[in-house]
Amino acid sequence: MDAFLEILRKLYEMTALSSIFENPAFLLMYLLAFVLLYLGIVKKYEPLLLVPIAFGVLIANFPGGDMGVIQANDQGLVNVNGQMKDIYAMPLHEIAHDLGLMNYLYYALIKSGLLPPIIFMGVGAMTDFGPMLRNLKLAIFGAAAQMGIFAVLIISLLLGFTPQEAGSLGIIGGADGPTAIFTTIKLAPHMLGPIAIAAYSYMALVPVIIPLVVKLCCSKKELMINMKEQDKLYPEKTEIKNLRVLKIIFPIAVTTIVAIFVPTAVPLVGMLMFGNLVREIGSDTSRLFEVASNGLMNAATIFLGLCVGATMTVDAFLNFQTLGIIVGGFCAFALSIASGIFMVKIWNLFAKKKINPLIGACGLSAVPMASRVANGISTKYDPKNHVLNYCMASNISGVIGSAVAAGVLISFLG
Repeated sequence: MDAFLEILRKLYEMTALSSIFENPAFLLMYLLAFVLLYLGIVKKYEPLLLVPIAFGVLIANFPGGDMGVIQANDQGLVNVNGQMKDIYAMPLHEIAHDLGLMNYLYYALIKSGLLPPIIFMGVGAMTDFGPMLRNLKLAIFGAAAQMGIFAVLIISLLLGFTPQEAGSLGIIGGADGPTAIFTTIKLAPHMLGPIAIAAYSYMALVPVIIPLVVKLCCSKKELMINMKEQDKLYPEKTEIKNLRVLKIIFPIAVTTIVAIFVPTAVPLVGMLMFGNLVREIGSDTSRLFEVASNGLMNAATIFLGLCVGATMTVDAFLNFQTLGIIVGGFCAFALSIASGIFMVKIWNLFAKKKINPLIGACGLSAVPMASRVANGISTKYDPKNHVLNYCMASNISGVIGSAVAAGVLISFLG
């Protein structure tokens, strides 16, 4: 009988149940993972991002699985079997052996800064800058939406964050996960886990956050402004004669200008524009376009999502600093949306041709989800009032704006 009980005891210890019962906080993390999976699978909130992140959260929080990412402190030290080691001095094979597969992927692909530029290249390959080039004046609202970044930067400094930490927290307002990761690696690498969590969580929740901010900031009359009717009343005086040539020149020109004035933004903007260039050249670079927009982009998204999710362990997530960063990230995100909206309101005070404030709300980097959400809001008030193409103009400019803002922060604070 004693031998049988001993076998049962060993079987019980072999499972994760003992650790889960000792620390019920694991149950909260499982609940979070299930909620995120529900939002991604059932509600279809950016499933390409949310499903890998949610599954990463799930597998990272099973005791004994060794799939959770161990964050280095501000000195770059991690606990390896009771001994503090410099993670940046450890070879990758040692990280894989001592810390597990997910830490290997995280430090090789994320912490090194490899994946963000690759994802930007894929985004560029999948982005058509045509809507922005046809409505170039709407790009100003993509720039205005970046004000949320600098507003939260100032607030964070007042709350006691270091300038580097405040910059990393503010960049969440750009609504671009790769930009947030890239900036945090440069400025405050010890905060990368919670910053990545906040940035990608809010990107996935764009369908929830934009309607909330729009409801608080806009009237029904403003939301019913019909852009096509405004175009008929006040037609554009200039016409683009050769859009294809302009689309090819544009990424080359933007890269050159950004490289001269904000060189620290080149890793992101340069890769974004390279991806777009191989798209616009056409058949001569079609193979490059296919790789950048499909295989490479999909692989990068899988690894990025799983690794970001794996940073959400009990110890890393359930603490006041992480919860504070998530709250601050929400403020940055909401303020960026509100900044774009109020810029439109200011514009409408002086211009004859009125602009729907939903266009300002799309000055984020979350392309094309923000535009689709805004168009859905518009058609609720008027089924004929489709603003998707107009929203894409500010939405696309927001991608460039957030990358440039990241370069500015790195230049001044790095």
